[in-house]
Amino acid sequence: MKRAFDFTASLIGFILLSPIFLILSIIIVADSKGGIFFRGVRVGLHGKDFRIFKFRSMKPDCEGKGKWNVGDKDDRITKVGHFLRKTKLDELPQLLNVIKGDMSLVGPRPELRYYIDMYTEREKPILDLKPGITDWASMVNIEQFKGFTEASDPDKYYLETVRPLKLKLQLYYRNNHSFFGDIKCVLWTVYKVITHSKKLPKDVQKIVDEHKLELSKNVKA
Repeated sequence: MKRAFDFTASLIGFILLSPIFLILSIIIVADSKGGIFFRGVRVGLHGKDFRIFKFRSMKPDCEGKGKWNVGDKDDRITKVGHFLRKTKLDELPQLLNVIKGDMSLVGPRPELRYYIDMYTEREKPILDLKPGITDWASMVNIEQFKGFTEASDPDKYYLETVRPLKLKLQLYYRNNHSFFGDIKCVLWTVYKVITHSKKLPKDVQKIVDEHKLELSKNVKA
């Protein structure tokens, strides 16, 4: 059922959004050289590599050159790239990955091999699922680019601040996912993108609060 829903919803979404795809493609090409799409390697189901589709928001061939995580002030970002990243429009082409079967609409966000190699035995079951366009961690960190922009070292900020909670939320999804839970996640994603609300589902908010409490105890210790 999940695959049928993913394929059907993504195909319909791609068709409906095709005028936006066309307009953004023209703007990207006019803005800078390097093509329309970014095709970086990410880790998917069972730890297998695949190439992700994103609208190109950076200069060609610069991923990882300097740092992996990018703030809004990074000079590798193109002029239109700032807009694409802030609005999350750069993620839309991942509908093609879902249609191909590399990704799902909902699932743990695909990671770089660099970070997958850091997985503990407890975290490796995350790879039992196809990566997704959205998940609960995406909603908690929906404006993480602001943190990257403010951080003196975005990679350190990701490792120490973003990633620990992200993994907890992905493990929660891994152990509790369902078809109707995915529908709920999609609806919450639309709500968050449109409203920029900080509100979260109660179960997700509980994990966030527990994580913050754990951090505060560690600081006091």
